[in-house]
Amino acid sequence: MSECNHDCSNCQENCSSRQPNPQDFRVPLNPKSHVKKVIGIVSGKGGVGKSLITSMMAVQMNRLGHRVGIMDADITGPSIPKAFGIHEKVFSQDELIVPRRSKNNIQIVSTNLLLEEETAPVVWRGPIVANMVKQFWSDVFWDDVNYLFVDMPPGTGDVPLTVFQSLPVDGIIIVTSPQELVSMIVSKAVTMANMMKIPVLGIIENMSYMICPDCGHKLFPFGQSHTEEVAARYSLKVLAHCPIDPQISAKIDAGEAEEIETPWLLDASHSLESL
Repeated sequence: MSECNHDCSNCQENCSSRQPNPQDFRVPLNPKSHVKKVIGIVSGKGGVGKSLITSMMAVQMNRLGHRVGIMDADITGPSIPKAFGIHEKVFSQDELIVPRRSKNNIQIVSTNLLLEEETAPVVWRGPIVANMVKQFWSDVFWDDVNYLFVDMPPGTGDVPLTVFQSLPVDGIIIVTSPQELVSMIVSKAVTMANMMKIPVLGIIENMSYMICPDCGHKLFPFGQSHTEEVAARYSLKVLAHCPIDPQISAKIDAGEAEEIETPWLLDASHSLESL
């Protein structure tokens, strides 16, 4: 055996230094599309407002002058189009799906924009759901997008795995709530991200507090937050603490996501700009 120079590409020896090349499952973006950064919005469990945070982060980045898109990868429980008041179906052009655009030009693709009736249930098995996520990347005309936000279903199932393997994800944001189960939420998301070698950009705590309408003080309906200590455990940043506000829910239900002011997300948006 000749002396090892650690260049396995031109070596036929089968030694301990040889490392197998990991298989690349990434799906190529079609040549007509251009996406600079892909940001996954994830959570270890449901009900923490992940789609709300996806919508608000997209709105915030759009206000800062960036071209923004949202891939609604929660295939069986899509909610992004309703938040933006979009009900028209997507259409095909040159064999590509053309996203619908919000009032302020945010590009959006969702299964709700493919169905004849947006209230119809999506009863698909895992492989079909995973394939739809890939098509939302490869078969959509993403028009010069600076930040593509991917709203994923909760947990660590088929869709997050498909997104992590198939898309060039630049990082994920974990959405949590203040309760003690935040440790479980963060742990699941961080573990999966580490397994897939995806950077965790930080944590956004939703439903963090509410403002008393009488005295203006902050109230904490879910008790003391545990997000900071859990973030420290995993050496993560807390990017934002988002309030409970009935006006936010009212505007989302009315399809007016772009009318919501989101000053608490400024630090989070600047973190994305520094990528």
